[in-house]
Amino acid sequence: MAEETKEMQKKEAQAQERVERTKSSRVYTPDVDIIERKEDIVLIADMPGVDEKSVDITLEKNKLTIQGAVSREIPEGYRLAVSEYGIGDYERAFTLTEEVDRDRIRATVKNGVLKLNLPKAGAGKIKKIEVRAES
Repeated sequence: MAEETKEMQKKEAQAQERVERTKSSRVYTPDVDIIERKEDIVLIADMPGVDEKSVDITLEKNKLTIQGAVSREIPEGYRLAVSEYGIGDYERAFTLTEEVDRDRIRATVKNGVLKLNLPKAGAGKIKKIEVRAES
């Protein structure tokens, strides 16, 4: 049971060398599923606590970066007695190949799950070339 608990816990992101954070909160690496289909690639990231206003997705050259900000909400008049769930921001980066059509990337978020649709570029698709008999 203890091993299962460790697998379910969020992984804290390792600070990259040359990167200084200006915020003192923790940063977690969101777990993702990547699904490749015929026409596109779908990336699904678990980011509990984020919504469309707190997610920032940037694409610079071939680097796609996902960042999500989460704040602890304690109702007015109350104080936090125990906190077992780690609150912090999310950050993850991916390197895209030329196979992805950068102009048609779409993102949605619902209930803390971010879904990125990465359409494949037309040039990267397989094209069947017809062979004819020469007369």
